[in-house]
Amino acid sequence: MTLTHEFLPGRHLGADTAPLLLAGPCAIEGEKTIDLALKIRDELDGLDVQWVFKASFDKANRTSTSSGRGIGIERGLEILATIKEKLQVPIVTDVHLPEHCAAVGEVADVLQIPAFLCRQTDLLVAAGETGCCVNIKKGQFLAPADMKHAAGKVESTGNKRILITERGTFFGYGRLVVDFSSIPELRAAGYPILMDATHAVQAPGTLDGKTGGDWKRAPLMLRAAAANGFDGYFLETHDAPLSSPSDGPNMIPLEFLRSTVQEALAIRSVLNQN
Repeated sequence: MTLTHEFLPGRHLGADTAPLLLAGPCAIEGEKTIDLALKIRDELDGLDVQWVFKASFDKANRTSTSSGRGIGIERGLEILATIKEKLQVPIVTDVHLPEHCAAVGEVADVLQIPAFLCRQTDLLVAAGETGCCVNIKKGQFLAPADMKHAAGKVESTGNKRILITERGTFFGYGRLVVDFSSIPELRAAGYPILMDATHAVQAPGTLDGKTGGDWKRAPLMLRAAAANGFDGYFLETHDAPLSSPSDGPNMIPLEFLRSTVQEALAIRSVLNQN
């Protein structure tokens, strides 16, 4: 970015700042998520990133009704508040309903708009009204240039703490692709852009009512994002991905988290030297 952008009070993104890293498991799994957050912190220790812990209390966009929705807002926010206090780390979590935004904004520092909901005006406005940073994921169906309209709905509340996240575009059935030539269109909204490396390697609906994927492709997405000047990265990670209630196939195993982030940072460092 050519300009410094304040995404949280006192925290900025820009050419001379560490990249943002939104990282954590897909879903909150009770008390074990607190232990996982501690493990993620240890893996990221010493790396030049601005880490925000991510986990979802509700998975409203599941492929089928047989898939679990999650732990729920009340218990979910309790666990996220514990992690925030214990680790002194900012929190990002999804919101699906306008009426959830105010309560979530009391705990989370970043409200995330899921890709499928990036055109939901009432949700975007309610998220903006909290004053929290709002991370809008680009819909798999949406032209990159149209993200300026999603950002504008948040802006209408006077809130300019906005992030825009690329997470792939539908390419036929069961496949997503990332069009790196669309970066200028994403930049046109005027806000930092992030790469969601793990959702970009999903294979929607390919596991008989569940979403598949290949996490080994996620490091490729991160390295490409670093080489193309993205301001930050989003990824999901877990110490036992295939036992998690959602997104197991595309989550980066915790044992590979540090090396994966280090590779992206090394590329970013070379880019910034030129």
